[in-house]
Amino acid sequence: MAAANEAMDNTVRDFQKLKTSLHRQMVDVIDFHKAEELTESELRGQLRSLADYLCTQQSLSLDTQQRETMVSEIMDEIYGFGPIESLMVDPQVTDILINGPDRVLVERKGLLESTNIRFADADHLMRFIHRLVGRAGRRIDESSPIVDARLPDGSRFNAVIPPLALCGPTVSIRRFGHRRLQMEDMINHGSLAPAMADFLILAIRGRMNMIVSGGTGAGKTTLLNCMSRFIPDSQRVVTIEETAELSLQQTDVIPLETRLPNLEGKGAVTQRDLLRNALRMRPDRIIVGESRGGEVLDMLQAMNTGHDGSMSTVHANDTRETLDRLELMIALAGVDLPPRISRQYIANAIDIVIHVARLHTGERRVTRISEVSGLKDGEYRMDDIFVYRMNGEDKDGRPTGSFFATGYQPVALRRLALTGANIEQYLPLFEARELKMTAT
Repeated sequence: MAAANEAMDNTVRDFQKLKTSLHRQMVDVIDFHKAEELTESELRGQLRSLADYLCTQQSLSLDTQQRETMVSEIMDEIYGFGPIESLMVDPQVTDILINGPDRVLVERKGLLESTNIRFADADHLMRFIHRLVGRAGRRIDESSPIVDARLPDGSRFNAVIPPLALCGPTVSIRRFGHRRLQMEDMINHGSLAPAMADFLILAIRGRMNMIVSGGTGAGKTTLLNCMSRFIPDSQRVVTIEETAELSLQQTDVIPLETRLPNLEGKGAVTQRDLLRNALRMRPDRIIVGESRGGEVLDMLQAMNTGHDGSMSTVHANDTRETLDRLELMIALAGVDLPPRISRQYIANAIDIVIHVARLHTGERRVTRISEVSGLKDGEYRMDDIFVYRMNGEDKDGRPTGSFFATGYQPVALRRLALTGANIEQYLPLFEARELKMTAT
């Protein structure tokens, strides 16, 4: 079996090397001055004819199907994503991980799996990286061996090259579905119960400040996108991100993205810079894609000064740890605040913390929705409103569990009274019980 796998790997690698050689021959033959006079469709047609001709001239015999595959992949090298083109158009693939030229993995339905895709060699992979980095308007070389960028289709692209990457050039691509997930989809996938979704919609309309916490790939941004659908169209929303991933569903959205320094080390624009400027743009709400540094202080100031209903995400393992992380990030802002003042600031700004977890099977769950209602004896007053409790695994090893309402009625619910809403009609949402997974 090992020998068969090695033989297959060698065949794939030889195929990629031949394709790379043909690609170089095509570049040598093309008259780029005349190519500029052609339309894209005409140029594609001529390139395909040239690729087909070069394939017939090879000493290595290629049957008709192999030749068609070769021509198609050469076109992908020129216009598409090279060897990983098939993965980039697969709607089930959410992550593509390239660990050097000989190992390409993908994530489908939350689980990693290997593929038989190979690059010809490290040089082939480096040309692929340079092409994608160039498309995004960035650069990567030994003096700047890390790049984080957004591809034209919205995918998030990260590359690390030697000398930092010891196993060879490494690429991570986070893909986002062409169809926006809705709250109903999350309910159907079992990520949260309908009653929890109803409360989140209520919290958004009641302009409660919310933080979504969770680990990498837990679905924080996905949940933020789903919740944004319920922000009224009459409100002006400013989003701030290092790499744009949010896809809000309002008409009046101003997306802002940070900028890296130029070759001289100047011109950088940080999330903190954008946050300060956003306050001058008359926003009703500010959404920070991910808070990870000193910008947290500016975000909390915005939440405390009239921008109710603002939201952000934070890397944390639990709702309570989220508040500790916020304290740490305030310290990173370079402001020497006593811990008591920092905690008071956080408690006044944050109303709801939502924790999203990724289970070992790849499934996502909203495991906790908690309210921060102030401080008591210097400690946060945090109460769980909804929780997810695991109770074992089924025969296939998939985790089983249920969503529960704890019986706690949020203090922030009173804010809805200011909008003229009848609070009494919402109280049944919070009765202590196991939550049904179908709407009643």
